[in-house]
Amino acid sequence: MKFSEVDEQTWPELQPYYDTCLIPFTGLTGQEPPWEATSALERLRDFMDLAEIPFKGRIVTYPAVQYGKTEDTTLLNEVCHNVKKAGFKYVVVMTADGDLSPEDVPESTLVLSRRRIEADGSKASAAVSAGISEMWQG
Repeated sequence: MKFSEVDEQTWPELQPYYDTCLIPFTGLTGQEPPWEATSALERLRDFMDLAEIPFKGRIVTYPAVQYGKTEDTTLLNEVCHNVKKAGFKYVVVMTADGDLSPEDVPESTLVLSRRRIEADGSKASAAVSAGISEMWQG
């Protein structure tokens, strides 16, 4: 569910079922020409579909953190901390192009980096599904 689909009247009854917040991280620098920024957003959208579609009904996707290098994740950690304070039990950061690890975003519950998944030789859909399922069971 996208954050924009939630309204004030229905949130109290939905909140117990939506315990997981997805924070997309694009990692743009502002130096990309428009077509590269578009490609980065499309890759992130496709990667996020691997979590949003199969786990619809339990995940709320928040707006993306679009800018920021993976070397400085201060803002990303702050966002993760804040959504936990707002009531989400789990916070999943997903990035298609960023090289993030759980150590980079300690305020998150799970970091899914397509780049790292593919570097390990894993299939992205299986890794995303397994990661989220393990998070909920752990």
